[in-house]
Amino acid sequence: MPEKNPDDTSRIRTRVSDLLGVRYPIVQAPMGWIARAPLASAVSNAGGMGIIETSSGELDAVREEILKMRDLTDAPFGVNIAQLFVRDPSIVDFVVEQGVRFVSTSAGNPMKYTAQLKAAGLTVFHVVPSLRAALKAIEAGVDGLIVEGGEGGGFKNPRDVATMVLLPLVCSKVDVPIIAAGGVTDGRTMAAAFALGAEGVQMGTRMVSAAESPVHENFKNAICTAEETDTVFLNRHHRPGLRALRTGFSERLEREDKVELSVLGRVLDVYFGGDMEASIALSGQVAGRIESVKPVREILHETVDEFRKVSASLAGFSES
Repeated sequence: MPEKNPDDTSRIRTRVSDLLGVRYPIVQAPMGWIARAPLASAVSNAGGMGIIETSSGELDAVREEILKMRDLTDAPFGVNIAQLFVRDPSIVDFVVEQGVRFVSTSAGNPMKYTAQLKAAGLTVFHVVPSLRAALKAIEAGVDGLIVEGGEGGGFKNPRDVATMVLLPLVCSKVDVPIIAAGGVTDGRTMAAAFALGAEGVQMGTRMVSAAESPVHENFKNAICTAEETDTVFLNRHHRPGLRALRTGFSERLEREDKVELSVLGRVLDVYFGGDMEASIALSGQVAGRIESVKPVREILHETVDEFRKVSASLAGFSES
């Protein structure tokens, strides 16, 4: 078992970090096939919350990844239940049996699993893209929300709303702990999210590009060289919407009225084979701010350090 992280910075204490039992309220997004033990354990060992995905639908593999986590970290970690891809009601029993204490649910109705998960003693956050969805999740009894702006990568609400608008709106209407997602990549954006009412942040694209991420170097390099305009939004008039890196393949799809999920059929050739034209490479607009591949520990420590400095500078404005 790895030694506990000898961080030289103090804990950031919020309701999110208290509920999750982590040093820093920084959560790694549950990207399909990517959010597995090597990446998730690196995040947990660095003081954040590593998450194991289920959106791949490969539950046997997910079980193995959870077992690997036991060997790679003694820090808290969680599992995401992506309801669009995992429709088996036994998923709750599966997660509980693995001894997981934190679950995020997404891409589905929060009424479906929340009560069962909470009855088993788990902490549950639901991912929401709108105020209406947030209120529905609160009604379902979740412990907190992951409020995801439309600039984030992956599966989106076709009527996307930017984090700058969505996050303060939801924060003004509910009183549960909120994790901000979409556009978060460093301490400055983390501080901005806190200023808007969040008590934690989730990073997706930044973690895809991390040294411990299992994706091919071509994918990481595409993120690091992307400009802020180098993502496309697919399925604007159908569900689900998708945000991905701009490539020849995705640009052709951008012009299509409807994009079927079968377009993901060769996504593993992108992720692990490095063929950036085989399928779409899910990514957020924040790729335009990522310039290099870094280890997870460095990403988290730089984020926390910058968060503290930016927060202090904002406090200075209010005092002058």
